[in-house]
Amino acid sequence: MSNKIFTKEELSKFNGQNGNPAYIAIKGIVYDVSGILVWKNGIHHDEIAGQDFTDKFPHKIEWLDRLKVVGKLE
Repeated sequence: MSNKIFTKEELSKFNGQNGNPAYIAIKGIVYDVSGILVWKNGIHHDEIAGQDFTDKFPHKIEWLDRLKVVGKLE
């Protein structure tokens, strides 16, 4: 796991737009969803990457095991 600590403001820059990677946070862990097809351009079901999805994440937590961890949310 990366030691990078993201503020919510920093995380918001990783929205998958304009060539930026797409990151989401869940339960304080920041994941890279850039390579996930359903997150193309940082958008999935009208939700934009770069935010905390703890209360919005509809999948089983095991799904996160396939994602790269890039840091923690402050």
